[in-house]
Amino acid sequence: MADGRFLAGRTALVTGGARGLGAAMVRGLAAAGANVIVCDVADAPACERTRAQIEEESGVAVPYLRADLADPRQVAAMLDEALGRLSPVGILVNNAVVRHFAPIADFPLEEWDRALAVNLTAAFVATKRLLPVMLESGYGRVFNMTSVFGHRATVNRVDYVTTKTALQGFTRAVALEVAGTPVTCHALMPGSVQTAGIQARIDELKERTGVDSRQAERDFLEGKQPSGRFVEPASVVEVMLMLCGPVGLDMNGAVLPIEAGWLARS
Repeated sequence: MADGRFLAGRTALVTGGARGLGAAMVRGLAAAGANVIVCDVADAPACERTRAQIEEESGVAVPYLRADLADPRQVAAMLDEALGRLSPVGILVNNAVVRHFAPIADFPLEEWDRALAVNLTAAFVATKRLLPVMLESGYGRVFNMTSVFGHRATVNRVDYVTTKTALQGFTRAVALEVAGTPVTCHALMPGSVQTAGIQARIDELKERTGVDSRQAERDFLEGKQPSGRFVEPASVVEVMLMLCGPVGLDMNGAVLPIEAGWLARS
């Protein structure tokens, strides 16, 4: 990969960037020299701690913009503010996600609508707004965070499976539209990453079965990642950073699995 600060002078925007994998991507982009706008719906005090820490570590600007991505009007307002602060935005990471667990017969319509809005429509609105900016500035990378469940289905998660699958098609469509320009669009497809949400499910499994933490992790990953361990956030970040460089131009439209062999299972 390029030298450590190869994104100096660039600006990135990461939705859902205050926690979990999103925060890891913010940290990685900042370490590479980019100013990073963090968009999230989380409470400001919690985001402020993360933002300030990354800003101090990296020496770049890491502002926080609060927006509920279920509302396209808030998405549009957030993008206008982002461009007013740090323009042009050359890297967009569509990472924000909501999920609800229920069989389809019991799945609330409002949860379905919220998932479509946050997981899919927000990515469309952000990409639509920022693509012209990227084309005019001569550099752009759009990353859509999909999932193994965008390639393989699972039960009780119809909103997540549907929206993650749609993001892969969205990635290919955008990639064809910008082919031959300095802008590319990629999808990153992680397997199970040990985020706070996943940890809560492991803790519940431990309490319910009485096993220790390591066994609970193995049980959780059974039938998924043959490695028997979680994907490291740093691995996802490194793939993203690689694609921010020149190689990204020759991998336009790629859907890249980072899933420790999960998709190798028959």
